[in-house]
Amino acid sequence: MKAVNIRTEYLKNPLGIDISSPRIMWNCDEGIKQTAYRVTADGFDSGRIESDSMRYAVPIEFTDSKRFTFHITLWDEFGNEGEPSEEAFFEYGIRNFNAKWITGNYLADKKRRYPADCFKKEFTADGEVLSARLYISACGIYTAEINGTRVSFPLAPGITDYNRRVQYQTYDITGFIKQKNEITLCLADGWYRGSCGAWGLRNQYGTETKIIAQIDIKYKNKASQRISTDETWSWSNDSDVRFADNKDGEIIEAYRTPSYRFRARVTEHSVIPSASDNVLIAEKEKYKGEILISKSGKKIIDFKQNLAGFISFKLNARKGQKIKITLGELLDKDQELTLKNIQCSNKKITTPLQRVEYTCKDGANEYKTRFAIFGFRYALIETDVEFTADDFTAIAVYSDMEETGFFESSNGLLNKFFEATKQSAKSNSTDLPTDCPTRERHGWTGDAQIFLNTASYLFSYAPFAIKFERDLCDEQKKNGCFRQIAPKGGVDFYMNAMDGSAGWSDAGVLIPYRIYKKYNDITVLERFYENMRRYADYKIKTLGKPYPTAVPTGINLKYVRYISNYGQSYGEWAEPADVRKIKTSDFVSPHPEETTAYIVYMLECMTEIALALNKHDDARRFKRYANKARIGYSKLAETKKYSLETDRQSKLVRPLAFNLLSDSQKKYAKKRLIQLLDSYSWRVATGFLSTPLILGVLADIDVSYAYRLLENEEMPGWLFMSKSGATTVWEAWEGTNAQGGIGSLNHYSKGAVCEWLFSSMCGINVDGENRFIIKPLPGGHFTFANAEYTSIFGAVKSGWRKENGEYKFDIVIPPNCTADIILPDGKKYSVGAGTYTF
Repeated sequence: MKAVNIRTEYLKNPLGIDISSPRIMWNCDEGIKQTAYRVTADGFDSGRIESDSMRYAVPIEFTDSKRFTFHITLWDEFGNEGEPSEEAFFEYGIRNFNAKWITGNYLADKKRRYPADCFKKEFTADGEVLSARLYISACGIYTAEINGTRVSFPLAPGITDYNRRVQYQTYDITGFIKQKNEITLCLADGWYRGSCGAWGLRNQYGTETKIIAQIDIKYKNKASQRISTDETWSWSNDSDVRFADNKDGEIIEAYRTPSYRFRARVTEHSVIPSASDNVLIAEKEKYKGEILISKSGKKIIDFKQNLAGFISFKLNARKGQKIKITLGELLDKDQELTLKNIQCSNKKITTPLQRVEYTCKDGANEYKTRFAIFGFRYALIETDVEFTADDFTAIAVYSDMEETGFFESSNGLLNKFFEATKQSAKSNSTDLPTDCPTRERHGWTGDAQIFLNTASYLFSYAPFAIKFERDLCDEQKKNGCFRQIAPKGGVDFYMNAMDGSAGWSDAGVLIPYRIYKKYNDITVLERFYENMRRYADYKIKTLGKPYPTAVPTGINLKYVRYISNYGQSYGEWAEPADVRKIKTSDFVSPHPEETTAYIVYMLECMTEIALALNKHDDARRFKRYANKARIGYSKLAETKKYSLETDRQSKLVRPLAFNLLSDSQKKYAKKRLIQLLDSYSWRVATGFLSTPLILGVLADIDVSYAYRLLENEEMPGWLFMSKSGATTVWEAWEGTNAQGGIGSLNHYSKGAVCEWLFSSMCGINVDGENRFIIKPLPGGHFTFANAEYTSIFGAVKSGWRKENGEYKFDIVIPPNCTADIILPDGKKYSVGAGTYTF
């Protein structure tokens, strides 16, 4: 037996982490059961530890730049010692910079836009280099080059509320150091000073971009050297990057090179940079396209895949020739590129522009986006330079999460929808779970919480989700309320009243809870418990609390204190237009049905969390208020206004999913839901919050109902998107015909249904450490379905096929794991690692 897939705090060989006594994690290869393990390194030996746990907290406290290189040895069920694992390591970062923040030598006017700032420092390395590290952060977006070679990752340092937390990166530059060296940095506005939110609000975190960097070199003769940013660095802003905005694009004059003829100015920032402890943003898939000719004769490259990322080209041209590239995800009826579905526009501004304006130099011209990210499938190319489609490349850019979930079935449209969901998740995971990569690009909490269970099947998602939880906690209000969006930059002022919205702000509790369940990681609960408790207390106080725009409910006064009719919120949100159109009144008033439902659900999660952490008094209090709110919800459902005699599927799906009804109410709600589906031709009529829940509710009634809805190919429905050629998931059920014509075509929330494909259709569920419940539910017109999930405990597979009218099941349980396999006929098998056919 051998340890494989070794990670430290979910990350493979991480550089620059800041977690004292980090946990090493691994999977087992071959064998049935691990009975012991041992971790060894230079000067360290854990000794043989009798345990089947595939996690070990290394008892080494944080020390600046310390590297821990180790091997893991395992013993199998027979007591046989396996061969040592391949070498793995983690390396600590630094907790304080011995450097100064520097900025361009000018005083920024918030009404102006500026070219990118360029900084340079020359230095000499005297001796044979053992190791060299670059620690660097910025308020803005930076690139870093050593001796003309780029060493930095895309869009660094990522996005946070820079006035609360600034992330730094650690780069191993050992192989780039020569005797004579030059480091050059380029700094643009990014999220810090550039466009944020739907209306492209600027200067959301400050008006002065700045950067801090530190190179630490260790020599083989044990000498050391440090090069840090300070007033001796050269600066100019006369490079080729004349304009750079993360949403609107770049203006490049390729014939320019920076002069570095001035000195940088030293400045300050109140926040000490800290490690992200997250996967880094990376350039990933690359796509080539083909040229389309629009009705007006314009040349548009179709890359065949909607994505978020960069565009690059290689062309020969004369100095002064211009290339204008406009990027978007939609063609109109005349095959012209349009951005109307993603833009906000008035007399003063239209945003996002998603545009590159490039002025050529003589000869070879090579371009790749550096300081912007675009959502697009199409590129409109306007130039007198000769080109072919092959000269251009679309490059997907997103946080480098390992793919862990794979699915295939006999339904080609469902397979396409699954892949579209994965693509939308990638497009909306650039250091932040966003709603779309075009218009708002916000860290919407609602999107993140409803999609997390799907995302954690599709990817190794824990570090990315934990980073977002840190964003949420950074923005948490003094009264305990989580915001609806984090970080807050770009949020329109009138939207602040929506903080606390049911199903959105609950993400502050639901994200750690779901990470705990999927990864059996109680440290996430320990880390964020105080923040979660404060939010739960805030929501408890809203029960029965008056609000200026509270809506009449008709509930008996005795039970008013058991419901929440407090705070502006979104309600269900984004149901099909023919079911319920979005109205202004949806924003200005509370939604007592949704809010009370989510208070019950959230408090029940908090009860479980408190019990897991042995906080029994808290658990009793949370349970008590959950029970009160459940009574309130049941009484609310007895009123005329919130009656279960409803024409909205969501109003039945939610209480059934959250178990909010009495037995008689539950029976009626199930009957009424099927009636509504019949009357709506078995199409999906739920909105934002209930769409991820509906298949599970239907499967509990009769699995055939779930399949009937899933297999619907008409609008509104999941497969209608695939049938219409979508390569990513739409924001609105109506897609290009969305309400008001505004609707992203790359918006993963409706893809949250893919959780059901893993957990129910193929039945893969994590049930604690090293343990699964496999409970497949075959049905519909499918002849086969297969899912594979590389869980934190190993790769588990579950699939079924229909042969001669009977189902056969193929299941693989990874080494050192056990499972209960529950088949549709009720038969249960408790098994260990191995391959099984039933």
